[in-house]
Amino acid sequence: MKVECRPIGFFDSGVGGISVLKEAVKLLPGEDFIYFGDSNNAPYGIKTVEEASKLTFEAVEFLISKNIKAVVIACNTATSAAIVDLRKKYSIVMPVIGIEPALKPAVELKRKGQIVVMATPMTLAERKFNNLMNRYKSQAQMYPMPCPGLVELIEQGMVEGEAVEKYLRDKIEPLKEEGIAAIVLGCTHYPFIKKTLSKLLNNEVPIIDGSLGTVKQLKRELIKSNLASEKREGGKVTVYNSLDSDEIIKLSYKLLECE
Repeated sequence: MKVECRPIGFFDSGVGGISVLKEAVKLLPGEDFIYFGDSNNAPYGIKTVEEASKLTFEAVEFLISKNIKAVVIACNTATSAAIVDLRKKYSIVMPVIGIEPALKPAVELKRKGQIVVMATPMTLAERKFNNLMNRYKSQAQMYPMPCPGLVELIEQGMVEGEAVEKYLRDKIEPLKEEGIAAIVLGCTHYPFIKKTLSKLLNNEVPIIDGSLGTVKQLKRELIKSNLASEKREGGKVTVYNSLDSDEIIKLSYKLLECE
């Protein structure tokens, strides 16, 4: 098989990276994708850095066994924990793309109030995120918001409904008085609750995630490395998951198709 005809690997700690994969399918419709979700070990956000890094390397090895030509770590926590070491090991043979909270677009809006960064506890605690936040702290007020338990709700397919709405309301309501300039979704699971979050904010606050920026970077790397598919349509997606469950595979495809 010609190298440009090989699939692109996507990895997340569960179903969250499907939000990034959706953007990739739109931007690169001729590419084939293999998605691996590690729902059996989710969430990564409450693990140690060492645990998350080890699991991420194991997932990448699985994807490499599927003959991929590039890999996207579509998980903020896994990126924080492992991207530097992943690139050291694999970037000689293929592009390795990570994701990080989209602070820059939020800052550039120059809206009044604080920028709320919703993410897992590990992402917010990691040096990579703190370096990113320090880069913009002179330009905007940042409010890091750890969201333990939210990934677990989404992994169960709860992206709307009373449980998700209550969780988000309890987090957001105390911040409304000070003013919210924008909300940055610093976990790839969170775009799936964007509709509920927007409703709680009366559709008045920009909600930003890093999916499109990550996929644009993927496209640039494919072109730079002469790995882009010659096809312009007809790409396919294959989903694997560490959880031995037909339901998680069905949920993955459902999330891929939902608007």
